Amino acid sequence: MKTVAKFSLILASVTGFAEGADPIAVEEVVVEGRRVNLVGEAVSASQGEISQEEIKLRPLLRTGEVLELVPGMVVTQHSGTGKANQYFMRGFNLDHGTEFSTTVDGMPVNMRSHGHGQGYTDLNFLIPETISNIKYKKGPYYADVGDFSGVGSAEMQTANEFDQGTVELTLGEYDYSRLLATNSVSSESGQWLYGLEANFNNGPWTDIEEDMEKLNLILKHAREVSGGTLQFTLMAYDNQWNSADQIPQRAVEAGIIDDFGSIDTRVGGESNRYSFSTLWSNGAFEVSAYAVQYDMTLWSNFTYFLDDENRGDQFEQVDERWIYGGRASYLMKDTIAGKSTINKFGTELRYDAVDEVGLYHTAARQRLGAVRSDELDEFSIGLYWENQIFWSSALRTVFGLRYDYYDFDVASRIPMNSEGVDLSVNGGQSDDSQLSAKASLIYTINEQWETYLSAGQGFHSNDARGATIQVDPLSGVNVAQVDPLVASFGYEAGLRGFWHERLNTSIALWQLDLDSELLFVGDAGTTEPSRESRRRGVEITAYYRLTDDWTLDLEYAHTDAEFVGNDAGGNHVPGAINDVLQTGISADFDNGWFGSARLRYFGERTLVEDGSITSDPSTVVNLRAGYHFASWTLTADLLNALDSDDHDIDYYYESRLITEPSGAGIEDIHYHILEPRTLRISLALEY
Repeated sequence: MKTVAKFSLILASVTGFAEGADPIAVEEVVVEGRRVNLVGEAVSASQGEISQEEIKLRPLLRTGEVLELVPGMVVTQHSGTGKANQYFMRGFNLDHGTEFSTTVDGMPVNMRSHGHGQGYTDLNFLIPETISNIKYKKGPYYADVGDFSGVGSAEMQTANEFDQGTVELTLGEYDYSRLLATNSVSSESGQWLYGLEANFNNGPWTDIEEDMEKLNLILKHAREVSGGTLQFTLMAYDNQWNSADQIPQRAVEAGIIDDFGSIDTRVGGESNRYSFSTLWSNGAFEVSAYAVQYDMTLWSNFTYFLDDENRGDQFEQVDERWIYGGRASYLMKDTIAGKSTINKFGTELRYDAVDEVGLYHTAARQRLGAVRSDELDEFSIGLYWENQIFWSSALRTVFGLRYDYYDFDVASRIPMNSEGVDLSVNGGQSDDSQLSAKASLIYTINEQWETYLSAGQGFHSNDARGATIQVDPLSGVNVAQVDPLVASFGYEAGLRGFWHERLNTSIALWQLDLDSELLFVGDAGTTEPSRESRRRGVEITAYYRLTDDWTLDLEYAHTDAEFVGNDAGGNHVPGAINDVLQTGISADFDNGWFGSARLRYFGERTLVEDGSITSDPSTVVNLRAGYHFASWTLTADLLNALDSDDHDIDYYYESRLITEPSGAGIEDIHYHILEPRTLRISLALEY
């Protein structure tokens, strides 16, 4: 499970190219490390690549935790395993994905104008073992990243082939079971690959069985066509589950429920996703296209009996859509005025045809009335150009421009909702565009160290319903429309080092400003304003190969997040994490033994703007140990090894229990506890 990377003497290659010559042949040195060497290639210090070998070493409680390999990212959950995770990075509570773009094989994962929340990023359709690599880019400095680009992006690629076929069975506490089968075969027509996953789990909850039933399938074909590689990929995902949502602290303190209990035991969800994608690339040209069919139904209840004191506040969110799109890019190398240049031109299209995005009042998953139900079309086109000039063997610049255009068309599916509000006025059309500039100055000190200055504009799109809304669906009062596109501006200074084939490290000082915005709140069917904000911080990463067998890694991120201006209510950004620390040690011995130990810590967070209410910090330790023998591999994962009762997530808002006085909403901390210590054993046969 060692990462084997090819470390080229980048400086020598760049020197030859900068002088107008063809790139020279360079020595290849085999390096075992936790990250690929990007000296001479990266645009910023906040850019990196993660290999499958690193993913294999990471014990995962949930699929979405693969994104925790991105330094500074925290992945948690406040609901059932089948729901998209909560993501935190650079002082943002990204909720389920807003401000962080995620793609798989060129297909966008973030859902625009989604039934639960803007940018909803559900990674449950992925089989972690099929991921070949993850390329992450933090900050808005990259011309090829558009929507949800303020904090950064992650591009995941699935494998084209496996070294061998694998069948693996995992069993664990709380009725956890997982069956995995992967293989690839070569034929005259090319390479064929498949992966199949069946996953079941009941969870540790005291008053519900999670009853998660997840099925995943990937079929992939790759072949050489017209001097390039052509890929076809089919993916299928189906899931259903019950949820243990966040619970009010006062209910636990009063003994009404315990930490693993629920107030509403009838919440949960079901979702499916089917996609077909194709990609052709020859190194200079790359063209891809995709079609995705997606459905989701989600039942939640966060306020219990606050709004409807008799039947409860449970609600259902619905999303049914097709997504069509594609990307194309061309990479051109040239020499201008004696300086070697690389130009990249690209475009991307996306069209969301949403049959229904809806919000319903429910009880025990039975509909009582519609709050909102809309159909909508959302189209976007992006064009970008990125120019890289090698001014000398040590100095290069990167400059990019990007133009994005969005068109929204919303129509209400119901003339009047259950509150007696005429919703027909909430339909309509809207459009918006955004021109973004990006730039980086890179100075290569030597073949081991490189410095960066980067700046750029980014943006995220808002929900189409917020761009055309006229009246609040609950009260019927007039409300303000959102800006369809919300701009951000960020910059950073950084240093990257790849020292003596042992240490791979980077440090970045950054700042990100986000314009004043209005967000569509899927849980309420209306819009909610927020103020202009500013976040600044420092990130340090270090991956050190102690010996040929042992590797140590350390990632630390500190962020200050605040609203701009002086407000009597305070300037703290609720939910912003100030400190994130992840560290681990891994080993892979020639005698067949391997293992890893990992610690994740994130500090307290202010939960209200005046800073008077805060969460506690959270720490979790995960362990993995295994042994290879013949064609078999036995692995044991001990998740939350110290049995921490810290919280995965905390919120502070008003709710009402059925036993509390009528009309008495009580502000309280609502939290979701870490799942208790659990052991999972896996046995894999390689053939």
